[in-house]
Amino acid sequence: MRVLLVGFSGLLMGLATAPFSKFYFAWVSLVPLWTFIISEKTKYISHRDIKSKKSRLKSKTKISEIILGAIAWGCSYHGFSLFWITSLHPVTWIGISWISSLIITTSCWLLVTCWGIILVLVWSCLMLWYNINYIQEINCKKTKKKSLKDTEVLTSSLTQSFRRIVFGVAIWCLLEMIWNQSPLWWTSLSYTQSPDNLAILQLTKLSGHSTVTALIIAINGLISESILVIDKNKKQFLFLISLSVIIISSSHLYGLFLYNHRVLDFNDKKIKIGIIQGNIPNTIKLNHEGKIRALKNYSNGYEILANKKVDLIITPEVALPFNIQYILRNSLLHEKVIEHRVPIILGALGGKKAGYTNSLFTIVENGKILSRFDKVKLVPLGEYIPLENILGKLVYSLSPLENHLIVGENKQIFDTSVGQAIIGICYESAFSEYFRYQTSLGGEYIITASNNAHFTQIMSAQHHSQDVIRAIETDRWMAKATNTGYSAIINPNGDSLWISKMNTYDIHKGVIYARNTLTLYVKMGDWLTITLNLIAITPLLKDFLVAIKV
Repeated sequence: MRVLLVGFSGLLMGLATAPFSKFYFAWVSLVPLWTFIISEKTKYISHRDIKSKKSRLKSKTKISEIILGAIAWGCSYHGFSLFWITSLHPVTWIGISWISSLIITTSCWLLVTCWGIILVLVWSCLMLWYNINYIQEINCKKTKKKSLKDTEVLTSSLTQSFRRIVFGVAIWCLLEMIWNQSPLWWTSLSYTQSPDNLAILQLTKLSGHSTVTALIIAINGLISESILVIDKNKKQFLFLISLSVIIISSSHLYGLFLYNHRVLDFNDKKIKIGIIQGNIPNTIKLNHEGKIRALKNYSNGYEILANKKVDLIITPEVALPFNIQYILRNSLLHEKVIEHRVPIILGALGGKKAGYTNSLFTIVENGKILSRFDKVKLVPLGEYIPLENILGKLVYSLSPLENHLIVGENKQIFDTSVGQAIIGICYESAFSEYFRYQTSLGGEYIITASNNAHFTQIMSAQHHSQDVIRAIETDRWMAKATNTGYSAIINPNGDSLWISKMNTYDIHKGVIYARNTLTLYVKMGDWLTITLNLIAITPLLKDFLVAIKV
């Protein structure tokens, strides 16, 4: 029964994400899992105290229950949040059979769900280990002493709770940091607050998305620890509940202050931006009809925006599914660029010796390429085959595709006629460090280009929520162009000043600003996670050094 409750709470965390956006669920959705791990009903026997076969069996049973609970929570949250991946099916339009399409899409969903489950499972096991080998051993030592005064009992109990909370927050943030460096990442707890809770998202300017993740875990921890002592120590219960209210209130108030007092930079440069949402369904994108429509839609859109005297026009990821050299030689769009002399950031394919790249190109007034940006974060199984030596034969047997994208270099600078841009192509929106690094190199505004055509509205809404966080934490204006939605203009506070409708051909003229401000996060990176982990391991190191001396 408790496992079902834990699984249900993971589902509530999933409902906090866009487009459901019940962000308030995130502040309590980890409580059942936390209390399940630490509660008196699942007290664990330290390995040093296990003497009988019966006690060992009992301990293993309880540990297996915790593992099952962690899996249930992770499956509910990550599985529900990422279920939109299955909307990729069927992909018969690229020559894959219906059954092969079902196998591929289901496998992708299961893979990313399991990757999220592993994070939750590792965190739960570490919390359990910490409670058994550190907190409970402290209790054993204290029971050997003489009776303690009430104030000493309260202080001791609070200290144990705070140590668990700091440890839990530090480890979750560390795991998110590690997962963010992997090829698979999307479901940080921080994105449960985007795009509706803009007050708390302002705190990402301090230490990136981990600031919000840390607060969510801390509040869940305080509530959990208060529940664990509600029958034993009313004073501690009231103190922990009051503290959770104070922290969540003050953090939102501070975020609201930052929202209303954004740092103004008088050097901000106004850019009149044009956005084309081509609306070319993936089912026809690669055939003759789709290519003709793409050339028509983007050429006509370019001409309309150029006549509106914009400074720069942007298009989605692979707006024209051609090699860039072919576009420069034979396309109507290239002719219009030379005629109207308005620069365009064009999504197309870049040729390389071993294959091709998913790239953005700045084509300037004379029709030549000023800059090129190759996509760095490719989608596993979608744009490249991870562990190709192992999985390659299986994937190739299910898919007729032979060519694969080549990953771009990490250190790329993208200059345009109106300043240096920070670039994100589709999936890259989930990787905050990627945007921070480009901002630190002098990026003045953000351009993201995505396709999104093959997924449901849920994916587009979550993608938009990722982009909102990236704009806030870097303190940059963002213009985003997608194939089928949502295209948008986002200010550094995270407000969507314009957002397109889904599955429509759309042309928009808006304004963004180039900025040179640097947030604490851009300057120092994710310093909070490092600091929290140093604080968390200090007592463990101290005990370890004492043990060595003994």
